[in-house]
Amino acid sequence: MNKICAIVNDDLPPVRGRLTENAPLGAVGWFRTGGTADWLFKPADLEDLQEFLAALPDDIPVHIFGVMSNMIIRDGGLRGVTVRLGRDFSSVEVLEDDRVRAGSLALDANVARAAAQAGIDGLAFYSGIPGTIGGALRMNAGCYGTETKDVLVQARALDRQGHLHTLTPADMGMAYRHTETPDDYLFIDAVFKGRKGDPAMIEQNMADIRARREQSQPIREKTGGSTFANPSAPEIAQAGLPEGTKVWQLIDRAGGRGLRVGGAQMSEKHCNFMINTGTATAADLENLGEEVRRRVYEDCGITLRWEVKRTGDFLHG
Repeated sequence: MNKICAIVNDDLPPVRGRLTENAPLGAVGWFRTGGTADWLFKPADLEDLQEFLAALPDDIPVHIFGVMSNMIIRDGGLRGVTVRLGRDFSSVEVLEDDRVRAGSLALDANVARAAAQAGIDGLAFYSGIPGTIGGALRMNAGCYGTETKDVLVQARALDRQGHLHTLTPADMGMAYRHTETPDDYLFIDAVFKGRKGDPAMIEQNMADIRARREQSQPIREKTGGSTFANPSAPEIAQAGLPEGTKVWQLIDRAGGRGLRVGGAQMSEKHCNFMINTGTATAADLENLGEEVRRRVYEDCGITLRWEVKRTGDFLHG
């Protein structure tokens, strides 16, 4: 039975896009589980989104997602309005001076591909990151030695009132898998800078990255990418572990490989990946992650930091 929303249509500003009440989110995210959104808003374009935010009452919560590649929506769903951007925010454009502009809904892999075709090196690492540019900006995504902050020139974001801001990496306080950007900022697009390169060599690099992912990660499962961030060098040293110890090694030695809670499992192939084996609830996934964190802390004293984002209400009763 659908829940009764506290927010009614009259509480929301008029839009040119689409507003849907009690919209299921579980089938949208990569984990394929989770609750519903009180209201789901798909704006027609940037102006539609700005006008909506400017007119939306301040006491109504707003959430924004791309393809939800590293997101757990809890089983109780999301209160307020959930914004999902459409095609107008997914463009990728090659600029002068070895730069690329990408909308926040553009897939990371598409940005890498466009850069490679234009002979722009330095963005190939995006071919190994699932999800969208918006998510990459929010968490300073990276792999194989390169992070978003290394190639970012500037990003544009809307605040909760619909005002547009232009941000540099310094403004965003970008660090390993983290930024200081306010939680209510909604990323719109970004400009990245690479360097001149040979398209054939860049394509080969991307092929190598994809092959490494295929070999080492459960990319064909219902998963959300890396569950936890790697520990810092001081944490590793304090725990008396070898320099460069990775988070998957901590999980492995604590007995986390293949560990199950309900329908959720830490992958046998790569134990820093959670997978939905087919029947997992959002609670199963989150409880599994917390059990892994507990075991690792008891084993070596390191508190793992979630890389998968978790939001929404728990389902009670």
